Amino acid sequence: MPKKRVAQAPSILPERVETFLSRHSLMIFLVLVALASARIVTTYTVFNHTIDEPAHIACGMEWLDKGTYHYEAQHPPLARVMTAVFPHYLAKAHSWDRPVMYNEGAAILYTGDHYDRVLALARLGILPFYWLACWVVYWWARRSFGELTAIFATLCFTFLPPALAHGGLATTDMALMATFGAAFVTMLSWLESPSWGRSALFGVALAAAVLSKFSVLVFFPAAAACALAGYLAFERPRPAHLLELARTRVVPLAFAAAIACLIIWAGYRFAFDKVPAPRLWAGIQEVRNHNASGNPSYLLGDTNETGWWCYYEVALAVKTPLALLALIGVGAVFCWKRRRELRGAYWIPSAFAIGILAVGAFSRINIGIRHVLPVYLAFSVIAGVGARWLWTLGGKARWILAALLLWMMASSAFSHPDYLAYFNEIAGDHPENIIVDSDLDWGQDMKRLGARLREVGATEVAFDPFIVAHLEAVHGFPPIKPLDPLQPSPGWNAVSLTMLKLRLGMGGHPEIKPWPELVPEQQRVGKSVLLYYFPPRR
Repeated sequence: MPKKRVAQAPSILPERVETFLSRHSLMIFLVLVALASARIVTTYTVFNHTIDEPAHIACGMEWLDKGTYHYEAQHPPLARVMTAVFPHYLAKAHSWDRPVMYNEGAAILYTGDHYDRVLALARLGILPFYWLACWVVYWWARRSFGELTAIFATLCFTFLPPALAHGGLATTDMALMATFGAAFVTMLSWLESPSWGRSALFGVALAAAVLSKFSVLVFFPAAAACALAGYLAFERPRPAHLLELARTRVVPLAFAAAIACLIIWAGYRFAFDKVPAPRLWAGIQEVRNHNASGNPSYLLGDTNETGWWCYYEVALAVKTPLALLALIGVGAVFCWKRRRELRGAYWIPSAFAIGILAVGAFSRINIGIRHVLPVYLAFSVIAGVGARWLWTLGGKARWILAALLLWMMASSAFSHPDYLAYFNEIAGDHPENIIVDSDLDWGQDMKRLGARLREVGATEVAFDPFIVAHLEAVHGFPPIKPLDPLQPSPGWNAVSLTMLKLRLGMGGHPEIKPWPELVPEQQRVGKSVLLYYFPPRR
């Protein structure tokens, strides 16, 4: 007689795993954020300050120490004050009245021969913004798609090298990411139920975003407009319904706007000169002028000052882990299939990202993905949706999910501590042929270069520094002489990749290739500096 087949019960392990993750999602979120925070903090003293950090610290210290805000209006004060709070109160740092903000910031950093401590304290002021960004990802994914999606989304975000990089720098970029994301998801909650409490919270979040970086003034309307377009396209509401929704939200919106305006004015210390917060309006005009005049930019071997419409798409393609890109692709497909479900939850993250990238296409300031960093909030949520879909499919799909997550986590871990200069496998060994500036060389490797020059016993180095710093007095450099771009100097020559690719300091000959592009590479210090030695001629 043939043997009867015994039906095997399906494994209950995946169900138990999903139940555990769902029940303890908040605890897992806190663990992931704590791990990411530890990784960020350990980079504080590895790298010296980047080119922009002294300027932000100087402006924040002026606001704290003097109650004025005159150095530069192009950036609002919130993130800058946060970079100065801990150095001011814990390290007794203060303003030095230098006429140039970069020199002023350097004087603050080198206060009392405690450079590493002051810089670490300045960077510590940005960590709360990183925590807020993590919470935005978790809360957005959780309220829209559930606990498991929230865990996957948070995992993707907390292992994202660009977010880890800018979460560890005393600049304005992480503040923009966190507060803009908070304002957007608060708006979504407010639209569902425009209570007085939610209106007040929306106003506070919107004010924080404006006080973080002025790009939110175009990003937020663009993201909201794309979300509205999605609502009209997929939900197809009746005109009468739209009018009713608008009518019931006019007063709460005015209340939220009033709170936002009051907080923004408070951020400028209630200054008044013909108009409230005159430095606010001056800063907006400075940003407009900067964008109109452009900025030296580099992409794929070409340089200009007007930017490229595809700059940020190319940069994101090489700066995002490939495994995460795969999960984003899977999530985008699933979101499109379910676009008419859950009252827009599936297409809203894409609308958020599209709005930001649409604005970026018209930007004439192309100097790093940090300017569109908030797209990673939406990308992480979409990747979380994709991860949840693969998990739900079961079987081989779960093995694919496990492989992608392990690949992403491994590539992130192996990039430590060089999160700023992280590139995925597409970029190869020479990412400087694709992009430079704050995506690769922001002047962060001077401590490493000083250590290497001491190791080789250099008595002199030809070098054009990318930052304002006390390289010889503090960072162990030998005497520095100007770098000749047309021919190497005898002895040691150090070359900044950003200075090289942007042809900065090329001696008035930008059309002539500098010598580092004509000779074989000898040494690379960190990720951003080329080091050469040429024996002296007899």
